[in-house]
Amino acid sequence: MSYAMLCCLDTRLSGILFMFVFPALGGLLFGYDIGATSGATISVHSAELSGTTWFNLSSLQLGLVASGSLYGALGGSILAYRIADFLGRRIELMTAAALYISGALTTGLAPNFVVLIIGRLLYGVGIGLAMHGAPLYIAETCPSQIRGTLISFKELFIVGGILFGYLVGSYEIDVVGGWRYMFGFSAPLAAIMAVGMWSLPPSPRWLLLRAVQGKGPMEDNKKKAMNALRRLKGPSASDKVLTDEIENNLSSIKAAYADQAEGSIFQVFEGASLKAFTIGGGLVLFQQITGQPSVLYYATSILQTAGFTTASDAAKVSILIGLFKFVMTGVAVLKVDNLGRRPLMIGGVSGITVALFLLAAYYKVLSGFPYVAVGALLLYVGCYQLSFGPISWLMVSEIFPLRTRGRGISLAVLTNFGSNALVTLAFSPLQGYLGPANVFLLFAAISLLALLFVILNVPETKGLSLEEIESKILKK
Repeated sequence: MSYAMLCCLDTRLSGILFMFVFPALGGLLFGYDIGATSGATISVHSAELSGTTWFNLSSLQLGLVASGSLYGALGGSILAYRIADFLGRRIELMTAAALYISGALTTGLAPNFVVLIIGRLLYGVGIGLAMHGAPLYIAETCPSQIRGTLISFKELFIVGGILFGYLVGSYEIDVVGGWRYMFGFSAPLAAIMAVGMWSLPPSPRWLLLRAVQGKGPMEDNKKKAMNALRRLKGPSASDKVLTDEIENNLSSIKAAYADQAEGSIFQVFEGASLKAFTIGGGLVLFQQITGQPSVLYYATSILQTAGFTTASDAAKVSILIGLFKFVMTGVAVLKVDNLGRRPLMIGGVSGITVALFLLAAYYKVLSGFPYVAVGALLLYVGCYQLSFGPISWLMVSEIFPLRTRGRGISLAVLTNFGSNALVTLAFSPLQGYLGPANVFLLFAAISLLALLFVILNVPETKGLSLEEIESKILKK
Protein backbone atom coordinates (compact mmCIF):
# COMPACT_ATOMS: atom_id res chain seq x y z
CA MET A 1 0.00 0.00 0.00
CA SER A 2 1.41 3.40 -1.01
CA TYR A 3 2.16 6.22 1.38
CA ALA A 4 -0.58 8.34 -0.21
CA MET A 5 -3.15 5.59 0.31
CA LEU A 6 -2.07 5.18 3.92
CA CYS A 7 -2.43 8.92 4.51
CA CYS A 8 -5.89 8.83 2.92
CA LEU A 9 -6.94 5.90 5.11
CA ASP A 10 -5.52 7.57 8.22
CA THR A 11 -7.41 10.80 7.49
CA ARG A 12 -10.69 8.94 6.93
CA LEU A 13 -10.30 6.88 10.11
CA SER A 14 -9.48 9.95 12.20
CA GLY A 15 -12.58 11.67 10.80
CA ILE A 16 -14.78 8.70 11.74
CA LEU A 17 -13.14 8.54 15.18
CA PHE A 18 -13.81 12.19 15.99
CA MET A 19 -17.40 12.18 14.71
CA PHE A 20 -18.01 9.25 17.07
CA VAL A 21 -15.96 10.05 20.19
CA PHE A 22 -17.25 13.51 21.01
CA PRO A 23 -20.97 12.65 20.70
CA ALA A 24 -20.32 9.41 22.60
CA LEU A 25 -18.87 11.41 25.51
CA GLY A 26 -22.50 12.35 26.17
CA GLY A 27 -23.15 8.67 26.88
CA LEU A 28 -20.04 8.36 29.04
CA LEU A 29 -21.19 11.31 31.15
CA PHE A 30 -24.62 9.69 31.53
CA GLY A 31 -22.99 6.46 32.71
CA TYR A 32 -20.60 8.34 34.99
CA ASP A 33 -23.57 9.91 36.77
CA ILE A 34 -25.09 6.47 37.41
CA GLY A 35 -21.84 5.13 38.86
CA ALA A 36 -20.82 8.20 40.85
CA THR A 37 -24.28 8.69 42.38
CA SER A 38 -24.12 5.31 44.14
CA GLY A 39 -21.15 6.53 46.19
CA ALA A 40 -22.23 10.18 46.41
CA THR A 41 -25.55 9.36 48.11
CA ILE A 42 -23.62 7.53 50.85
CA SER A 43 -21.17 10.41 51.26
CA VAL A 44 -23.71 13.26 51.33
CA HIS A 45 -25.82 11.47 53.94
CA SER A 46 -22.94 10.66 56.30
CA ALA A 47 -22.45 12.75 59.44
CA GLU A 48 -18.69 12.14 59.29
CA LEU A 49 -18.15 12.45 55.52
CA SER A 50 -20.74 14.93 54.24
CA GLY A 51 -18.89 18.06 55.33
CA THR A 52 -22.22 19.89 55.59
CA THR A 53 -24.64 20.89 58.35
CA TRP A 54 -27.61 19.55 56.34
CA PHE A 55 -26.45 15.92 56.00
CA ASN A 56 -29.43 14.50 57.90
CA LEU A 57 -31.55 13.99 54.78
CA SER A 58 -34.88 12.16 54.81
CA SER A 59 -35.39 9.10 52.62
CA LEU A 60 -37.41 11.26 50.21
CA GLN A 61 -34.63 13.87 50.00
CA LEU A 62 -32.00 11.17 49.48
CA GLY A 63 -34.18 9.67 46.77
CA LEU A 64 -34.30 13.06 45.03
CA VAL A 65 -30.50 13.25 45.12
CA ALA A 66 -30.25 9.80 43.56
CA SER A 67 -32.99 10.23 40.96
CA GLY A 68 -32.87 13.99 40.33
CA SER A 69 -30.92 13.53 37.11
CA LEU A 70 -33.49 10.96 35.93
CA TYR A 71 -36.33 13.47 36.31
CA GLY A 72 -34.19 16.09 34.59
CA ALA A 73 -33.62 13.62 31.74
CA LEU A 74 -37.39 13.24 31.38
CA GLY A 75 -37.62 17.02 31.00
CA GLY A 76 -34.71 16.99 28.57
CA SER A 77 -36.47 14.38 26.42
CA ILE A 78 -39.59 16.56 26.24
CA LEU A 79 -37.42 19.59 25.42
CA ALA A 80 -35.63 17.64 22.67
CA TYR A 81 -38.98 16.85 21.07
CA ARG A 82 -39.71 20.55 20.67
CA ILE A 83 -36.31 21.99 19.71
CA ALA A 84 -34.04 19.20 18.38
CA ASP A 85 -34.91 19.54 14.68
CA PHE A 86 -34.64 23.33 14.94
CA LEU A 87 -31.23 23.31 16.67
CA GLY A 88 -29.69 20.44 14.74
CA ARG A 89 -27.78 17.49 16.17
CA ARG A 90 -24.47 19.32 16.69
CA ILE A 91 -25.92 22.34 18.54
CA GLU A 92 -28.12 20.01 20.60
CA LEU A 93 -25.03 18.12 21.78
CA MET A 94 -23.17 21.36 22.53
CA THR A 95 -26.17 22.47 24.60
CA ALA A 96 -26.14 19.11 26.40
CA ALA A 97 -22.43 19.61 27.21
CA ALA A 98 -23.14 23.10 28.59
CA LEU A 99 -25.90 21.66 30.81
CA TYR A 100 -23.56 18.88 31.97
CA ILE A 101 -20.97 21.49 32.98
CA SER A 102 -23.45 23.78 34.75
CA GLY A 103 -25.15 20.83 36.47
CA ALA A 104 -21.88 19.30 37.66
CA LEU A 105 -20.53 22.60 39.00
CA THR A 106 -23.83 23.58 40.63
CA THR A 107 -24.04 20.19 42.34
CA GLY A 108 -20.39 20.05 43.35
CA LEU A 109 -20.45 23.56 44.85
CA ALA A 110 -23.98 23.36 46.30
CA PRO A 111 -24.28 25.32 49.60
CA ASN A 112 -27.59 23.65 50.50
CA PHE A 113 -29.99 20.88 49.55
CA VAL A 114 -32.16 22.98 47.20
CA VAL A 115 -29.18 24.07 45.08
CA LEU A 116 -27.95 20.45 45.04
CA ILE A 117 -31.26 19.30 43.52
CA ILE A 118 -31.25 22.16 41.00
CA GLY A 119 -27.80 20.98 39.88
CA ARG A 120 -29.02 17.38 39.60
CA LEU A 121 -31.97 18.49 37.45
CA LEU A 122 -29.74 20.60 35.17
CA TYR A 123 -27.39 17.66 34.67
CA GLY A 124 -30.38 15.45 33.91
CA VAL A 125 -31.67 17.79 31.20
CA GLY A 126 -28.22 17.44 29.64
CA ILE A 127 -28.62 13.66 29.75
CA GLY A 128 -31.98 13.87 27.98
CA LEU A 129 -30.55 16.02 25.17
CA ALA A 130 -27.35 13.95 24.85
CA MET A 131 -29.15 10.61 24.68
CA HIS A 132 -31.31 12.04 21.89
CA GLY A 133 -28.64 13.90 19.92
CA ALA A 134 -25.71 11.46 20.11
CA PRO A 135 -27.26 8.45 18.31
CA LEU A 136 -28.80 10.81 15.75
CA TYR A 137 -25.51 12.52 14.94
CA ILE A 138 -23.55 9.25 14.77
CA ALA A 139 -26.21 7.52 12.62
CA GLU A 140 -26.42 10.42 10.17
CA THR A 141 -22.67 10.92 9.72
CA CYS A 142 -21.05 7.47 9.83
CA PRO A 143 -20.79 4.91 6.99
CA SER A 144 -23.68 2.40 6.98
CA GLN A 145 -21.21 -0.54 7.04
CA ILE A 146 -20.02 0.38 10.55
CA ARG A 147 -23.06 2.28 11.84
CA GLY A 148 -24.03 -0.56 14.16
CA THR A 149 -20.53 -0.84 15.60
CA LEU A 150 -20.20 2.89 16.27
CA ILE A 151 -23.65 3.40 17.81
CA SER A 152 -23.15 0.28 19.94
CA PHE A 153 -19.79 1.73 20.97
CA LYS A 154 -21.82 4.52 22.57
CA GLU A 155 -23.29 1.90 24.92
CA LEU A 156 -19.72 0.81 25.68
CA PHE A 157 -19.00 4.43 26.61
CA ILE A 158 -22.05 4.44 28.92
CA VAL A 159 -20.89 1.25 30.65
CA GLY A 160 -17.35 2.61 30.79
CA GLY A 161 -18.76 5.76 32.37
CA ILE A 162 -20.59 3.68 35.00
CA LEU A 163 -17.37 1.83 35.80
CA PHE A 164 -15.43 5.12 35.92
CA GLY A 165 -18.04 6.55 38.29
CA TYR A 166 -17.71 3.51 40.56
CA LEU A 167 -13.91 3.92 40.59
CA VAL A 168 -14.05 7.65 41.40
CA GLY A 169 -16.67 6.92 44.08
CA SER A 170 -14.56 4.21 45.71
CA TYR A 171 -11.54 6.54 45.69
CA GLU A 172 -13.41 9.53 47.19
CA ILE A 173 -15.80 7.65 49.49
CA ASP A 174 -13.65 8.18 52.63
CA VAL A 175 -12.89 11.85 51.90
CA VAL A 176 -14.83 14.53 53.79
CA GLY A 177 -17.05 16.21 51.19
CA GLY A 178 -16.14 13.49 48.69
CA TRP A 179 -19.57 13.69 47.09
CA ARG A 180 -18.66 17.15 45.76
CA TYR A 181 -15.69 15.68 43.87
CA MET A 182 -17.77 12.75 42.61
CA PHE A 183 -20.40 15.03 41.10
CA GLY A 184 -18.02 17.80 40.03
CA PHE A 185 -15.51 15.57 38.27
CA SER A 186 -17.78 15.32 35.22
CA ALA A 187 -17.39 19.07 34.44
CA PRO A 188 -13.96 18.83 32.72
CA LEU A 189 -15.12 15.78 30.73
CA ALA A 190 -18.16 17.76 29.57
CA ALA A 191 -15.87 20.66 28.59
CA ILE A 192 -13.94 18.27 26.31
CA MET A 193 -17.26 17.18 24.78
CA ALA A 194 -18.29 20.81 24.19
CA VAL A 195 -15.01 21.76 22.49
CA GLY A 196 -15.09 18.55 20.43
CA MET A 197 -18.64 19.10 19.19
CA TRP A 198 -17.82 22.74 18.36
CA SER A 199 -14.99 21.46 16.12
CA LEU A 200 -17.21 19.01 14.23
CA PRO A 201 -19.42 19.91 11.24
CA PRO A 202 -23.22 19.75 11.37
CA SER A 203 -24.94 16.63 10.05
CA PRO A 204 -25.13 16.87 6.22
CA ARG A 205 -28.47 15.05 6.27
CA TRP A 206 -29.87 17.60 8.72
CA LEU A 207 -28.75 20.49 6.49
CA LEU A 208 -30.48 18.91 3.50
CA LEU A 209 -33.56 18.19 5.60
CA ARG A 210 -33.85 21.87 6.56
CA ALA A 211 -33.60 22.87 2.90
CA VAL A 212 -36.34 20.44 1.86
CA GLN A 213 -38.50 21.72 4.72
CA GLY A 214 -38.11 25.24 3.32
CA LYS A 215 -36.23 26.41 6.42
CA GLY A 216 -33.03 27.23 4.60
CA PRO A 217 -32.00 28.17 1.02
CA MET A 218 -31.53 24.99 -1.04
CA GLU A 219 -28.29 25.87 -2.84
CA ASP A 220 -26.77 27.39 0.30
CA ASN A 221 -27.56 24.31 2.39
CA LYS A 222 -26.31 21.97 -0.35
CA LYS A 223 -22.95 23.78 -0.26
CA LYS A 224 -22.87 23.59 3.53
CA ALA A 225 -23.75 19.87 3.37
CA MET A 226 -20.98 19.33 0.81
CA ASN A 227 -18.42 21.06 3.05
CA ALA A 228 -19.62 19.11 6.10
CA LEU A 229 -19.37 15.82 4.18
CA ARG A 230 -15.87 16.70 2.98
CA ARG A 231 -14.77 17.32 6.58
CA LEU A 232 -16.26 13.98 7.62
CA LYS A 233 -14.78 11.97 4.75
CA GLY A 234 -11.44 13.76 4.55
CA PRO A 235 -9.84 15.94 1.84
CA SER A 236 -9.06 12.90 -0.33
CA ALA A 237 -12.74 12.36 -1.20
CA SER A 238 -13.40 13.48 -4.78
CA ASP A 239 -15.99 16.12 -5.63
CA LYS A 240 -17.86 13.55 -7.72
CA VAL A 241 -18.19 11.12 -4.81
CA LEU A 242 -19.36 13.90 -2.49
CA THR A 243 -21.79 15.32 -5.05
CA ASP A 244 -23.29 11.89 -5.77
CA GLU A 245 -23.82 11.22 -2.07
CA ILE A 246 -25.40 14.64 -1.51
CA GLU A 247 -27.73 14.20 -4.49
CA ASN A 248 -28.71 10.67 -3.40
CA ASN A 249 -29.47 11.85 0.13
CA LEU A 250 -31.39 14.82 -1.19
CA SER A 251 -33.49 12.61 -3.48
CA SER A 252 -34.30 10.29 -0.56
CA ILE A 253 -35.33 13.20 1.66
CA LYS A 254 -37.52 14.70 -1.07
CA ALA A 255 -39.15 11.30 -1.61
CA ALA A 256 -39.84 11.04 2.13
CA TYR A 257 -41.52 14.45 2.04
CA ALA A 258 -43.46 13.91 -1.17
CA ASP A 259 -47.18 14.53 -0.60
CA GLN A 260 -46.59 14.83 3.16
CA ALA A 261 -46.25 17.77 5.49
CA GLU A 262 -43.50 18.21 8.07
CA GLY A 263 -43.45 15.63 10.82
CA SER A 264 -45.59 16.32 13.88
CA ILE A 265 -46.52 14.44 17.01
CA PHE A 266 -49.48 12.92 15.17
CA GLN A 267 -47.39 11.74 12.22
CA VAL A 268 -45.11 9.79 14.57
CA PHE A 269 -48.17 7.59 15.15
CA GLU A 270 -49.00 7.11 11.47
CA GLY A 271 -47.80 4.75 8.73
CA ALA A 272 -44.08 4.00 8.58
CA SER A 273 -43.40 6.23 11.59
CA LEU A 274 -45.83 4.23 13.74
CA LYS A 275 -44.11 1.00 12.68
CA ALA A 276 -40.76 2.54 13.63
CA PHE A 277 -42.04 3.76 16.99
CA THR A 278 -43.53 0.33 17.73
CA ILE A 279 -40.09 -1.22 17.17
CA GLY A 280 -37.92 1.44 18.81
CA GLY A 281 -40.31 2.37 21.62
CA GLY A 282 -41.04 -1.28 22.36
CA LEU A 283 -37.35 -2.12 22.67
CA VAL A 284 -36.51 0.73 25.06
CA LEU A 285 -39.65 -0.07 27.11
CA PHE A 286 -38.71 -3.74 27.51
CA GLN A 287 -35.13 -2.65 28.19
CA GLN A 288 -36.37 -1.05 31.41
CA ILE A 289 -39.16 -3.41 32.55
CA THR A 290 -37.29 -6.71 32.31
CA GLY A 291 -35.77 -6.14 35.73
CA GLN A 292 -32.19 -4.94 35.38
CA PRO A 293 -32.34 -2.64 38.47
CA SER A 294 -33.81 -5.49 40.54
CA VAL A 295 -31.17 -8.00 39.47
CA LEU A 296 -28.36 -5.58 40.30
CA TYR A 297 -30.07 -4.73 43.61
CA TYR A 298 -29.66 -8.36 44.71
CA ALA A 299 -26.13 -8.71 43.30
CA THR A 300 -24.33 -8.01 46.57
CA SER A 301 -26.39 -10.50 48.62
CA ILE A 302 -26.01 -13.17 45.92
CA LEU A 303 -22.22 -12.83 45.89
CA GLN A 304 -22.07 -12.76 49.68
CA THR A 305 -24.08 -16.00 49.85
CA ALA A 306 -21.62 -17.62 47.47
CA GLY A 307 -18.73 -16.67 49.77
CA PHE A 308 -17.01 -14.05 47.64
CA THR A 309 -14.92 -12.00 50.06
CA THR A 310 -15.17 -8.83 47.98
CA ALA A 311 -18.95 -8.92 48.23
CA SER A 312 -18.82 -7.39 51.69
CA ASP A 313 -17.61 -4.19 50.10
CA ALA A 314 -20.38 -2.73 47.91
CA ALA A 315 -17.98 -0.56 45.91
CA LYS A 316 -15.79 -3.54 44.95
CA VAL A 317 -18.83 -5.60 43.97
CA SER A 318 -20.03 -2.74 41.77
CA ILE A 319 -16.63 -2.53 40.07
CA LEU A 320 -16.62 -6.31 39.49
CA ILE A 321 -20.04 -6.23 37.82
CA GLY A 322 -19.11 -3.05 35.93
CA LEU A 323 -16.02 -4.74 34.47
CA PHE A 324 -18.08 -7.74 33.34
CA LYS A 325 -20.69 -5.44 31.76
CA PHE A 326 -17.91 -3.59 29.96
CA VAL A 327 -16.40 -6.79 28.54
CA MET A 328 -19.75 -8.16 27.33
CA THR A 329 -20.68 -4.83 25.74
CA GLY A 330 -17.36 -4.98 23.90
CA VAL A 331 -18.34 -8.39 22.52
CA ALA A 332 -21.64 -6.94 21.24
CA VAL A 333 -19.84 -3.99 19.65
CA LEU A 334 -17.47 -6.30 17.78
CA LYS A 335 -20.25 -8.59 16.53
CA VAL A 336 -23.22 -6.31 15.80
CA ASP A 337 -22.24 -5.53 12.19
CA ASN A 338 -21.09 -9.12 11.65
CA LEU A 339 -23.85 -11.25 13.18
CA GLY A 340 -26.57 -8.59 12.88
CA ARG A 341 -29.12 -7.08 15.26
CA ARG A 342 -31.76 -9.84 15.36
CA PRO A 343 -29.48 -12.76 16.34
CA LEU A 344 -27.95 -10.76 19.20
CA MET A 345 -31.39 -9.62 20.40
CA ILE A 346 -33.02 -13.05 20.19
CA GLY A 347 -30.06 -14.83 21.81
CA GLY A 348 -29.61 -12.16 24.47
CA VAL A 349 -33.27 -11.91 25.51
CA SER A 350 -33.49 -15.73 25.59
CA GLY A 351 -30.55 -15.77 28.00
CA ILE A 352 -32.15 -13.02 30.12
CA THR A 353 -35.34 -15.11 30.41
CA VAL A 354 -33.44 -18.22 31.50
CA ALA A 355 -31.45 -16.18 34.04
CA LEU A 356 -34.60 -14.69 35.59
CA PHE A 357 -36.26 -18.10 35.95
CA LEU A 358 -33.05 -19.43 37.57
CA LEU A 359 -33.00 -16.51 40.04
CA ALA A 360 -36.65 -17.15 40.91
CA ALA A 361 -35.86 -20.84 41.43
CA TYR A 362 -32.89 -19.94 43.63
CA TYR A 363 -35.04 -17.88 46.00
CA LYS A 364 -37.84 -20.47 45.99
CA VAL A 365 -36.21 -23.93 46.05
CA LEU A 366 -32.48 -23.75 45.27
CA SER A 367 -31.23 -21.58 48.14
CA GLY A 368 -28.70 -24.26 49.05
CA PHE A 369 -26.96 -23.84 45.69
CA PRO A 370 -25.62 -20.27 45.68
CA TYR A 371 -23.48 -20.79 42.60
CA VAL A 372 -26.70 -21.21 40.61
CA ALA A 373 -27.59 -17.65 41.61
CA VAL A 374 -24.09 -16.37 40.78
CA GLY A 375 -24.24 -18.04 37.36
CA ALA A 376 -27.73 -16.64 36.74
CA LEU A 377 -26.59 -13.16 37.78
CA LEU A 378 -23.65 -13.20 35.37
CA LEU A 379 -25.83 -14.74 32.63
CA TYR A 380 -28.35 -11.93 33.05
CA VAL A 381 -25.78 -9.14 33.03
CA GLY A 382 -23.90 -10.65 30.06
CA CYS A 383 -27.01 -11.26 27.95
CA TYR A 384 -28.40 -7.81 28.73
CA GLN A 385 -25.19 -6.20 27.45
CA LEU A 386 -25.33 -8.34 24.31
CA SER A 387 -28.91 -7.31 23.54
CA PHE A 388 -31.01 -4.65 25.24
CA GLY A 389 -28.00 -2.58 26.34
CA PRO A 390 -26.48 -1.62 22.96
CA ILE A 391 -29.00 -2.89 20.38
CA SER A 392 -32.05 -0.99 21.66
CA TRP A 393 -30.38 2.39 21.20
CA LEU A 394 -28.90 1.30 17.88
CA MET A 395 -32.35 0.36 16.53
CA VAL A 396 -33.86 3.60 17.84
CA SER A 397 -31.20 5.67 16.08
CA GLU A 398 -31.64 4.02 12.67
CA ILE A 399 -35.27 2.86 12.42
CA PHE A 400 -37.21 6.15 12.21
CA PRO A 401 -37.96 7.76 8.82
CA LEU A 402 -36.04 10.97 8.26
CA ARG A 403 -39.26 13.02 8.20
CA THR A 404 -40.04 12.13 11.84
CA ARG A 405 -36.62 10.94 13.04
CA GLY A 406 -35.89 13.77 15.46
CA ARG A 407 -39.30 13.68 17.13
CA GLY A 408 -39.58 9.89 16.97
CA ILE A 409 -36.28 9.44 18.81
CA SER A 410 -37.41 12.08 21.34
CA LEU A 411 -40.51 9.99 22.10
CA ALA A 412 -38.41 6.81 22.36
CA VAL A 413 -36.01 8.51 24.80
CA LEU A 414 -38.99 9.79 26.77
CA THR A 415 -40.42 6.25 26.87
CA ASN A 416 -37.08 4.95 28.14
CA PHE A 417 -36.65 7.46 30.96
CA GLY A 418 -40.35 7.40 31.83
CA SER A 419 -40.40 3.61 32.22
CA ASN A 420 -37.11 3.83 34.14
CA ALA A 421 -38.72 6.25 36.60
CA LEU A 422 -41.78 3.98 36.89
CA VAL A 423 -39.68 0.88 37.62
CA THR A 424 -37.60 2.83 40.15
CA LEU A 425 -40.73 3.98 41.99
CA ALA A 426 -42.47 0.58 41.84
CA PHE A 427 -39.52 -1.60 42.80
CA SER A 428 -39.58 -1.15 46.59
CA PRO A 429 -43.35 -1.76 46.94
CA LEU A 430 -43.12 -4.82 44.67
CA GLN A 431 -40.17 -6.18 46.62
CA GLY A 432 -42.04 -5.83 49.92
CA TYR A 433 -45.35 -7.21 48.62
CA LEU A 434 -44.16 -10.09 46.41
CA GLY A 435 -40.74 -11.04 47.76
CA PRO A 436 -37.67 -11.65 45.58
CA ALA A 437 -38.79 -15.02 44.13
CA ASN A 438 -42.07 -13.68 42.79
CA VAL A 439 -40.46 -10.43 41.61
CA PHE A 440 -38.08 -12.45 39.46
CA LEU A 441 -40.96 -14.64 38.20
CA LEU A 442 -42.80 -11.48 37.16
CA PHE A 443 -39.77 -10.15 35.32
CA ALA A 444 -39.24 -13.57 33.68
CA ALA A 445 -42.81 -13.46 32.34
CA ILE A 446 -42.22 -9.94 30.98
CA SER A 447 -38.98 -11.15 29.42
CA LEU A 448 -40.88 -13.91 27.59
CA LEU A 449 -43.18 -11.25 26.16
CA ALA A 450 -40.10 -9.24 25.17
CA LEU A 451 -38.65 -12.26 23.35
CA LEU A 452 -41.92 -12.75 21.44
CA PHE A 453 -41.94 -9.04 20.58
CA VAL A 454 -38.38 -9.23 19.19
CA ILE A 455 -39.10 -12.33 17.11
CA LEU A 456 -42.28 -10.89 15.60
CA ASN A 457 -41.41 -7.20 15.20
CA VAL A 458 -37.69 -6.41 15.15
CA PRO A 459 -36.19 -6.42 11.61
CA GLU A 460 -32.59 -6.91 10.53
CA THR A 461 -30.99 -3.61 9.49
CA LYS A 462 -27.37 -4.74 9.16
CA GLY A 463 -25.59 -3.09 6.23
CA LEU A 464 -28.56 -0.99 5.11
CA SER A 465 -28.35 2.78 4.73
CA LEU A 466 -30.86 4.88 6.66
CA GLU A 467 -32.73 5.52 3.40
CA GLU A 468 -32.81 1.79 2.56
CA ILE A 469 -34.22 0.98 6.01
CA GLU A 470 -37.07 3.38 5.32
CA SER A 471 -37.83 2.10 1.83
CA LYS A 472 -37.20 -1.63 2.26
CA ILE A 473 -38.46 -2.23 5.84
CA LEU A 474 -40.79 0.50 7.02
CA LYS A 475 -42.79 0.88 3.80
CA LYS A 476 -43.26 -2.84 3.10
